[in-house]
Amino acid sequence: HDLLTVINFSVMFLCIFQLLHEEWANYGVMHKYQPVDLIRKYFGEQIGLYFAWLGVYTQLLIPPSVLGIIVFLYGILTVDTNVPSQETCNDSLNITMCPLCDGVCDYWRLSSVCSLARASYLFDNGATVLFAIFMSLWAAWFLEHWKRRQMYLKHTWDLTSLEDEEVMKPEYEEALQEKKAKMKAHFITFFINFLCLQIFITFSAVFGVAVYRICMLSVWSMNPDPEAKASVRMTVTTTGIILNMLVVLVLEEVYGAIAVWLTELELPKTTEEFEERLIFKSFFLKSMNAFAPIFYVAFFKGRFAGRPGDYVYVFGDYRMEECAPPGCLIELCIQLSMIMLGKQLIQNNVFEILLKKMYRTIQEQKGKNRGAEDEDSETEEKRPKQQFDKDFTLEPFEGVSPEYMEMIIQYGFVTLFVASFPLAPAFALLNNVIEIRLDAAKFVTEIRRPDAVRCKDIGIWYNILCGISKFSVITNAFVISFTSEFVPRMVYQYMYSANGTMSGYTEHSLSYFDVSNFPSGTAPNTTLITGVSMCRYKDYRDPPWATDSYTFSKQYWSVLAAKLAFVIFFQVSILLSYSRTYATLSLKGYLQLCFYLNP
Repeated sequence: HDLLTVINFSVMFLCIFQLLHEEWANYGVMHKYQPVDLIRKYFGEQIGLYFAWLGVYTQLLIPPSVLGIIVFLYGILTVDTNVPSQETCNDSLNITMCPLCDGVCDYWRLSSVCSLARASYLFDNGATVLFAIFMSLWAAWFLEHWKRRQMYLKHTWDLTSLEDEEVMKPEYEEALQEKKAKMKAHFITFFINFLCLQIFITFSAVFGVAVYRICMLSVWSMNPDPEAKASVRMTVTTTGIILNMLVVLVLEEVYGAIAVWLTELELPKTTEEFEERLIFKSFFLKSMNAFAPIFYVAFFKGRFAGRPGDYVYVFGDYRMEECAPPGCLIELCIQLSMIMLGKQLIQNNVFEILLKKMYRTIQEQKGKNRGAEDEDSETEEKRPKQQFDKDFTLEPFEGVSPEYMEMIIQYGFVTLFVASFPLAPAFALLNNVIEIRLDAAKFVTEIRRPDAVRCKDIGIWYNILCGISKFSVITNAFVISFTSEFVPRMVYQYMYSANGTMSGYTEHSLSYFDVSNFPSGTAPNTTLITGVSMCRYKDYRDPPWATDSYTFSKQYWSVLAAKLAFVIFFQVSILLSYSRTYATLSLKGYLQLCFYLNP
């Protein structure tokens, strides 16, 4: 009887494995829903809940992806009617800008950044604001939808009465006896100091890339080729972003190992406590590493650069970098897209496919070598290789935390700075459709079958998602107010425009500087633009002929007040919409759940 039961279970799991291989771990079935119940039966509730959550997240990315593409297409269709970009591209205005660096940099025409101004409008238009509001509401919709789905799965999989089992780590008692009281007393201080060191390293890396851009701007500006000088800003920006991306990828692997080491030093009592502490530390370090370069461009770059004649310098001779006249939003967009796509492409293709295939090839080669040695020595009878021998050569299972971490960081990219890159949900959707089948193939064919773990929810990851969703309201409000040109344009149109249009905005947003006021050694050594008495720079300051020359003008304080008012308005409107959305979704979810449980 026992043998018959074992055979029945073996046949059942073999059938499930075959179905998973055909209906899940297959790129030809991307258009189909995942067989979540079969995944749960074969791998357990923990892995089943992960793929259920990933499926819900991917499915709900479809509406923002479509809307983001519409916003982008709106920018393409209306860019030719955008007055500020037309004025920037108008050579007849003959606007001469102040040099980008001291001495070696020349004056330059505003029309030379025409393509940058047009590209900036594609992502910095009125539709972007509406899209940012929609994404803030979408985050609440996604979390509520997942809560309903998770509750349904808990009932279907009989997890409602499941109690958390505290499994004590075997290393705990042994290490606890050896651990000295002195080390316990100083661990908290050590942990805080070490964490501060990691924060310092991250921001040092960001500052190092900023210094690289500052130095390269001065060096490449010495090139006598006029075409090279015209593209120096874009060249420096692009190379700096690529360098930032490489630093992020390297530090992410380092921070993952550091998080494990710090958690092991704490000696958590149970396995669950160990996992939660490890997840928190890993997320804190990796998210700080991934988002720090983007935060720098969004909220710090160009804020402390000073003005012509009174610039802020680093290392004595190098000026702090500034934003281009169209604003920093286009650079923020490029930075976000490069880091987001770079992480997904390099991590998925290099780390998850190439390196693991290399590991598997090495393991198979070792197995062949051992087989050849056994055959030569004839120490044991020759027999066909069993399935468990083949499975042993597969890569060991490392848990679902790395999979969650990758998707949570992506969720941060999609929500925190979506106001600067409306195409982020579309790229995330495309990645996730492939990621689901990639992970499925990995679980079915490339790693050893993990032990089934029962759990009733996704744990601390839900709290992290809630925190990111709430913080995204703040970041998007500040991106629209302080990084984009939306608020200054609205202030000009409704307060300073003579005819209520955007005509004259470019002239209004640029201040004057008398070139005779350049400090000694900072004016251009040689210039191709002769007869320059006044140059322009992006700021709201009084002209040199005013009584209080170069001080902040009334327009500056009007724009600043409008920016702060918009931040408050944006957050209050989202808060009110949140309340209505949560109430509506909760009532709808309760009715649907009642229907599921009592059809």
